[in-house]
Formats: sequence, C-alpha cells, structure tokens
Amino acid sequence: MTGRRVSRDRDAPSGVRPHIPVLLSEVLNALQPKAGEVYLDGTFGAGGYSSAILDAADCKVLALDRDPTAIATAGLLVERFAGRLTLVESPFSAMAEVWRAHHATLADGVVLDIGVSSMQLDQPARGFSFMTDGPLDMRMGAAGISAADILNTASETEIADILYRYGEERRSRHIAKAIVATRSEMKFSRTLELASLVEKVIGRKPGDPKHPATRTFQALRIAVNNELEELTAALEAAEQLLKPGGRLVLVTFHSLEDRIVKDFIRERSDRAAKGSRFLPEEKKSEPRFRIVNQRALSPSEEELSVNPRARSARLRAAVRT
Repeated sequence: MTGRRVSRDRDAPSGVRPHIPVLLSEVLNALQPKAGEVYLDGTFGAGGYSSAILDAADCKVLALDRDPTAIATAGLLVERFAGRLTLVESPFSAMAEVWRAHHATLADGVVLDIGVSSMQLDQPARGFSFMTDGPLDMRMGAAGISAADILNTASETEIADILYRYGEERRSRHIAKAIVATRSEMKFSRTLELASLVEKVIGRKPGDPKHPATRTFQALRIAVNNELEELTAALEAAEQLLKPGGRLVLVTFHSLEDRIVKDFIRERSDRAAKGSRFLPEEKKSEPRFRIVNQRALSPSEEELSVNPRARSARLRAAVRT
C-alpha cells in the first residue's frame, strides 16, 4: 500500500483486528497539520487519525470518544505522545464545551469519522455485527437503551419507522411485523436471532455479498445512539470552536450522514451566500465556511484492496472563514 499510512493499534482489546484508518492520506491533506497548532479529533476510536496528526507535525490533539473502552485502551498512545495528546470521554456533540475546558483559544482543525468503529464491530459483546453472535446492545456509550430494548418494547409502527428512516429499508413493515410476532413467544437478546429473522423475511440472492440484515442493524444502531442528532449538534459545535482559517474534515459512511454534512456546509458556504441570479435579490449572511472539495472524496481501489470496509466512506472538508 505505497504512500498510505496504516495505524496498527497495539493496545487494542484482545481479538480485535489491526485498525486501518479510512481515507487517512486524504484526511491529512485536508487538515494540513502544522507545528504549534491544536486540533480536535471528535471520534478517537483506536487513535488512527490522532496518531497520524501528531506524527505529521509537532502539534497537539484533544481527542473525544463516547465509548469508555476506546479511552481505556489508549494508554500506549498517551505515553507515546506525552503532553501532546489529551483524551476525554464525551460525545462529540459536546465538543465545544470540552474544548473550552481545556483551551483558551479556538481550534485549528476538527476531524470527525462518523459511525461505528472497527473496534466496536469486531467485539461481539458490543452487539454491532450481524456476522457474529452477541448481545443485542449496540450502545456506543455506557448508558441508554439497547437495541434489544427497542425490539422488545417498541410498537410495530415505531420499529418500522426506525428501519425505514435510519436504514432506508424498503421491507421495513414486513420486518417489523415479523419482529413483533416473534417477540410474543421469545424476547430478542442476541444478534444472530435478529439477523436470522431478517434473512427469512427478505431472503438472500445467491452470491450477494450484502447481508439482508445490513440496513436493519444500521437503523437500530443509529436509533440507539441518536447518531443523526449527535452529528447535527457536532457540526454546530465545530462551527463555534474553529478559528478563521480552521479546517473541518468529515468522513461519513452512509447517505443519511453524508446528506447532513453536505447540506450543513453548503448552507454556510460562500456559494450559498451568493444566492441565485434567477431569484429576487435578498440580503445574504456572510459565508461561514469555504468548501474545499465540491464533490466528496472516495477511497481509492488501492485502499479498498486492503480495507474493504472503507467502500462507502466519503470525505468532505471546509475552511472556516
């Protein structure tokens, strides 16, 4: 993998495969780390982006993660970057408050890798994966309702709405009906129970690499963790804490996330401020961001050959004006 940096997480939990940060070269190119600057990594995970930023320049990083496991297993990185890496257990929606508690000046850059991490997917006990058996949890943090709670208590309509809204699952009502019928005899508690049920409802074409339960698991994970609301709040917080010239770099993994990011940046960009020559002239607010890449960047074939999980990743970047 020539020219691409790969982070090997030596301090990851047992059984977790080596962590490969997605679009790492593109993230660094968009963020442009410089000596003396301070950055916020809102999705620390296994520390891939934070490590690369700190390796690229003599700078500092304040890293957040709502997952206590991510914070607890980062000891070696904290030692390696002594005094330059600060970790805080927090959702990224609270980044502005956390930043102000640690820094008196504004941030030079913010990077967010949205969605579930490889560490979480590869630990069956977290319940994120439909490929291995584990408890139907899916919580990124340590509190709140689990996926099992939703499946066992929500109404058929509520479940169908979750699957359609967050998973864009066209068979949402059929799946919800089967879930409610099944739970009258057996409460859902394991990932493979749900995956098997969805596969029976939808069916699976021979040779299709995409599991039928993919959208269902995505939808439940998003609902459990309030991911879209968290993302919107995080974007607004990043707008507050970035200094003029500060860079915002975001990596998304599905269309719902990417749409929120794209709309946020465009609504606040210099392009939006100019308005349209076909509409009546009206007073426009000053642009708050300048778009760096008009079209989202995708992983190269070289990266996909090493990390197939990166296939749906999209990168967007903007500069605070």
